[in-house]
Amino acid sequence: MSWFRAASSVARLAVRRNLVQTGSYATRVRALLPSQNRYFHSTVFKPKAQAAPVPRPVPLSRLTDSFLDGTSSVYLEELQRAWEADPDSVDESWDNFFRNFVGQAATSPGISGQTIQESMRLLLLVRAYQVNGHMKAKLDPLGLEEREIPDDLDPALYGFTEADLDREFFLGVWRMSGFLSENRPVQTLRAILTRLEQAYCGSIGYEYMHIADREKCNWLRDKIETPTPRQYYQQRREVILDRLIWSTQFENFLATKWTAAKRFGLEGGETLIPGMKEMFDRASDLGVESIVIGMSHRGRLNVLGNVVRKPLAQIFSEFSGGTKPVDEVGLYTGTGDVKYHLGTSYDRPTRGGKRIHLSLVANPSHLEAVDPVVIGKTRAKQYYSNDNERTKNMAVLIHGDGSFAGQGVVYETLHLSALPNYTTGGTIHIVVNNQVAFTTDPRSGRSSQYCTDVAKALNAPIFHVNGDDMEAVVHVCELAAEWRQTFHSDVVVDIVCYRRFGHNEIDEPSFTQPKMYQIIRNHPSALEIYQKKLLESGQVTQEDIDNIHNKVISILNEEFLSSKDYVPKRRDWLSAYWSGFKSPEQLSRVRNTGVKPEILKNVGKAITTMPENFKPHRAVKKIFEQRAQMIETGEGIDWAVGEALAFATLLVEGNHVRLSGQDVERGTFSHRHSVIHDQETGEKYCPLDHVIMNQNEEMFTVSNSSLSEFGVLGFELGYSMENPNSLVIWEAQFGDFANGAQVIFDQFLSSGESKWLRQIGLVVLLPHGYDGQGPEHSSARLERFLQMSDDNPHVIPEMDPTLRKQIQECNWQVVNVTTPANYFHVLRRQIHREFRKPLIVMAPKNLLRHKDCKSNLSEFDDVQGHPGFDKQGTRFKRLIKDQNDHSNLEEGIRRLVLCSGKVYYELDEERKKINGSDIAICRIEQLCPFPYDLIQRELRRYPNAEIVWCQEEPMNMGAYNYIAPRLCTAMKALGRGTIEDIKYVGRAPSTATATGFYQVHLKEQTELVQKAMQPEPIKYAY
Repeated sequence: MSWFRAASSVARLAVRRNLVQTGSYATRVRALLPSQNRYFHSTVFKPKAQAAPVPRPVPLSRLTDSFLDGTSSVYLEELQRAWEADPDSVDESWDNFFRNFVGQAATSPGISGQTIQESMRLLLLVRAYQVNGHMKAKLDPLGLEEREIPDDLDPALYGFTEADLDREFFLGVWRMSGFLSENRPVQTLRAILTRLEQAYCGSIGYEYMHIADREKCNWLRDKIETPTPRQYYQQRREVILDRLIWSTQFENFLATKWTAAKRFGLEGGETLIPGMKEMFDRASDLGVESIVIGMSHRGRLNVLGNVVRKPLAQIFSEFSGGTKPVDEVGLYTGTGDVKYHLGTSYDRPTRGGKRIHLSLVANPSHLEAVDPVVIGKTRAKQYYSNDNERTKNMAVLIHGDGSFAGQGVVYETLHLSALPNYTTGGTIHIVVNNQVAFTTDPRSGRSSQYCTDVAKALNAPIFHVNGDDMEAVVHVCELAAEWRQTFHSDVVVDIVCYRRFGHNEIDEPSFTQPKMYQIIRNHPSALEIYQKKLLESGQVTQEDIDNIHNKVISILNEEFLSSKDYVPKRRDWLSAYWSGFKSPEQLSRVRNTGVKPEILKNVGKAITTMPENFKPHRAVKKIFEQRAQMIETGEGIDWAVGEALAFATLLVEGNHVRLSGQDVERGTFSHRHSVIHDQETGEKYCPLDHVIMNQNEEMFTVSNSSLSEFGVLGFELGYSMENPNSLVIWEAQFGDFANGAQVIFDQFLSSGESKWLRQIGLVVLLPHGYDGQGPEHSSARLERFLQMSDDNPHVIPEMDPTLRKQIQECNWQVVNVTTPANYFHVLRRQIHREFRKPLIVMAPKNLLRHKDCKSNLSEFDDVQGHPGFDKQGTRFKRLIKDQNDHSNLEEGIRRLVLCSGKVYYELDEERKKINGSDIAICRIEQLCPFPYDLIQRELRRYPNAEIVWCQEEPMNMGAYNYIAPRLCTAMKALGRGTIEDIKYVGRAPSTATATGFYQVHLKEQTELVQKAMQPEPIKYAY
């Protein structure tokens, strides 16, 4: 087993060599424990029968050891000159110090000659405690785990003996804190060791010496190495006791009333609740106004009831089966979720008399998946509350020991913490360390000493604490809040506790941890331990304790009785920004998304203009000149300009726009160039930051992300949840890589509204299309998003434009857009509606520069009569009809080819080549929900046409298996045949998404395009 050493190996060898040479190092034999055991235990200092080293006076000029840097040498020389002029002008400790070093007799007894070697050794001993003291701390409440104590903590290693215990030593070092501060330079070795043991080897183990920042380490040393240990006055202890009783009795009450129910209780870790409450009180005192909490299921109900203050009657009602909410217009219940996944938000008073807003984010059983969601939501709160210093809104994440060490999303989330467009000013991480993950022991669940070691990569301090020591838990929780508000960076509290029952209450843990659970059965609860401590102190009487117990039990029983009639009446966790938004039960009319021509021209000028003296890359300069010409002439608008116009017009209307993902500033395919770089100075310029006067610099945010899908998509999803008046977009580098974030798609984005009644307006851009780039750069797995869509393939919903709620009732929208204008409108549609739905976009690649993939500026405006303005107005087109000016009835068309995405342009080119005027091609731009009304319009237009679905993807992928049953339903309603009458044109079924051979790709692509245009009828079978 390894640990972090106090000094480098070279320094250690030097110390040992020096000690051996002077004969003061005693060879010691220590029995090593088996390496697989990780036990917490402590040993007492055993004095060695050794003679004290003979001190030798050393002149000040020889004080050149490394522990004195140049600054402190100068400081000492100034003090020496002052002392030589007048010994009384300096503190007595300094007087003794200088007398010692120049060989004079000390004015006070006890100080003997101190050698430079001793000074260095003593500094190394203190440093060893600072680095490795946690290895000796009494952290395990069960006393199960033993650990070998590092040699570094044995004073004998440094040549000290029992004879030295009452000697006084100089310790002061310039610019250091704690024991090494210049304001208390002289102490006895006994006092030093006693306080080091108290500070570093008690119920708290501190890890912070990996932080390469002197200021931060000094701040912690001041907090840890205080002359007197922490103490709480009587009133404070009574509050802590009250909170611990609430935590304990809540679990006892649930266990009594619902003996067979899974609740993932907190028994064994009840001190978490008082610790969190004290943390939040301290954070509130330091300026925090809102806290977003994320946690898994263990202890969640206790946190909901006792920390966030969700009504106990509501929790009890959910245990009894619950009832559907009534008496609120537009309230909907969805499919629901188990009670230990639900979230809520409330304002609660603090001990300091303030109010703090707490929100617990709903989450699935996928441990740690909620982490980036919480961070994103917190960042959004900071934006909307103008919390530029990031001190008013804070995130708190509660982890399990197994998941914190084992889940990769933890690392992805940690590494967002200091990125400029993702930082939240520090997250407090609390690990509820049960010392077992379900049935897996720590030695099977992680390779590191602690489950928290991953946080060292971030230079986060880690406070390990014995979960049975109530006041120690409170202390580190408060210290964590102070750290976060002082240094605005992450901090970890590791509460080492246990799980009194199994993974859940009906699980049998003794199958796999018999020894542990034999001890647990006889182990007193944290409440029993704390009550005994307070009774022994005399600060609390048994009568006081009984009164609190009776009060808590009485309230729990009252809430239980009222739960039988409890009816939830409001979506209490939706922020005020969401008021007025409609549920699927309330009709929301479709709106136009066109923009006035003069606004388009004005913002178009802003997004194509650079500062006068700005020197971009010559290729980028040419691109911007071409864009300016597009705006000027109103013709040839390409994809990037269409997107920029959508962003700019939303900004003008007062909406926040945020785009993030890997390489999104330039764009994976070098098309966007939303941030341009001066080739001489390196200065950056973002035209969309200058669309309106005095624009908030964060109002438009475009940011390259870390190389993460799971973490960053989760972050943006959390960000989008906070305020509906924002267009939040995550773009994958290639759509193929989106499956790295599959948990977010499956558990949050596709089903979050149904499970937790939370609408989400996030946009996901997934570059998709077959260009011969191989199996990992071709497919965004369109079929997966369609397969997760919940619209019924056999029922045509109400499609009347004045009554249609199809999108509202669907879980998300999946589009494969083929024109810049339609892309512009689908982005604006996300904001210009009275509800929110996720939007999955199969984004183009080669269409970004395709000669025919262009739109006219008139297709973006709201002027009646312009191209793009139809009977409904200027808006997103769910289906684009054939562009050959067909009438409402075309009996001469022999084939109707339905397709989606960029294959349209290849089909159209082939049709022109063969002069196939008897073939119609329609593009389904919105695949989900399926545009039944527009499909039936086209079926009526071409009554004699053979119906073909054409796609680039293999038959078992792409949209075919989604389209076929829905197209069949539309056809049956018109008497146009069955599913056998839908002809398939595309690639054969395949395991890989695409071939890796370019020539094979070209052959396949040519064949499918030609087959769709062939003169003879298409056979059904592939």
